[in-house]
Amino acid sequence: MKDLLEKYAKVLLESCLKVEANQPLFVSFNVERMDFARIVEKVAFELGIKDIYFDISDPYLKHEALKKLEVEELKNLSFWNKEMWNVYAKKHAAFLMLTSQTPGLMKDIDAKKMAAMTKYGYETRKEFDAMRDKSELAWCIAAVPTEAWAKELYKTSPNPVEELWNQIFEICSITENDPVKIWNEKTNKLKKRAEKLTAYQFKSLKYQSSNGTDFQIDLPENHRWASGNELLANGKEVLVNFPTEEVFTSPDCYSAEGILYASKPLSYQDTIIDDFYLSFEKGKVTEVGAKTGEQTLKEMVNICENSNLLGEVALVPCDSPIANHNQVFLETLFDENAACHVALGDSFPDCVENGSKIGKKVLQEKYNLNKCDSHVDFMIGTKDLNITGITKDQKEVAIFINGNFTEEFN
Repeated sequence: MKDLLEKYAKVLLESCLKVEANQPLFVSFNVERMDFARIVEKVAFELGIKDIYFDISDPYLKHEALKKLEVEELKNLSFWNKEMWNVYAKKHAAFLMLTSQTPGLMKDIDAKKMAAMTKYGYETRKEFDAMRDKSELAWCIAAVPTEAWAKELYKTSPNPVEELWNQIFEICSITENDPVKIWNEKTNKLKKRAEKLTAYQFKSLKYQSSNGTDFQIDLPENHRWASGNELLANGKEVLVNFPTEEVFTSPDCYSAEGILYASKPLSYQDTIIDDFYLSFEKGKVTEVGAKTGEQTLKEMVNICENSNLLGEVALVPCDSPIANHNQVFLETLFDENAACHVALGDSFPDCVENGSKIGKKVLQEKYNLNKCDSHVDFMIGTKDLNITGITKDQKEVAIFINGNFTEEFN
C-alpha cells in the first residue's frame, strides 16, 4: 500500500500538476488523510519544492460549529475563509485539491446557513478564481478516502478504507506499470473527440431519455469542446481532474429549455440530494423537486447570483471505465466521469475561442457564458440517453444513442 500511495502522489505532482523545483505548492485535504499529506510532502521535497501550504479541513469541527453558531459568528472561524488561496495564487503556486466525502453529515444543518457559508467561501477566494479562469494556475482535483465515505460505499467490507483506496488506484491506473503513458493515451483520445465536436459548431443540443429528461440548450458561436487537460498561459499542460473521462463545453446560459432528471445522487456539502429534477425556462431554473435533500437543492440553485443558470454541459459514455464499476461513489469527481452531466453556475472561458484572453465580462455579454461564484455538477446520463446536435442549417446529428457516443465521435 505504501508504494502505491507514493506512486499516486508522484503522478499527481509530476504528471498532473507538472510542478517545478522551487514552485510553491498548496495542498487542501481532510485531516483524516494526514498520512497521505505527509507522503505528498516527502515527494514534493524530493522534487525541490520548499514552500508548501497545507489547508487542512475537518468536517466534524465544521458540523459542530454550524450547529452552535450563527452565520456572522461562523465567519470568524478559519474553516470557510479562503484568503490563503489568494495568497498562494499570487505566488503562482500549484494547487492540489484532495477531495473526500462525509456523506450525510450535514443533514441536520439548516440549508440556508450551509448555503451562506459556502457562498462566503467563494467570496473570500476571488483572486484565485480569477487567475484560474485566465489559465494562470496549475491545479488538480483528486480523491482520497475517509472512513465515513468508505463505510457508506462498502457497508459489509472488513476494511472499507483500504477497499476504496484500491478502487482509486485501479481507476487511476496506479496499479499499472506506467500510469503516465496510459493517461497520455487517454487524454489524447479525449482531445480528438473534443476536436470533432468543436468542428461541427453545433447551434444546439437536444437531450431525451425515458426517465423524463426532455431538454434543449444552445451553444455560443466560436465555442470549443475541451477535455481534462488544460493548456496554461505559460505553455504547460496540466490534468485538472484525476481521473477524467469527459469532454465538455459551456453553453448559452440563457437558452436552456425543458426538464433534466438526475441519474445519480449528489453529495453536496456533505448532504445527499437524491431522486431529483430541475425545470428550465429561458435558461433559468424555474422548478426543482427531490425525494431527498430538496431544501438543500433549492438553496444550491439560489446560492448566489446566476447560480440558477447552467455553465457546463459534459459528455461521458455509459460504457466507460468508471461507469463499468457499477458503483455510485457519492463523490462528484468520480460520478461525473461515469455519466453525462451538466453544471449550474460558472462557465469555462476556454470553451470559447481565445476566451481566457477575452475576460469573463465580455464572455458574458457577447457569448452568454455564465459568470457565477459557484459551480455544481450533477449527473444526467442514463443507458438510454439520446443526444442530438443541431447544426446552424438545422441538420440533426446523432451524438449519443442509448447512452454512448455514436461511431463518428467514438
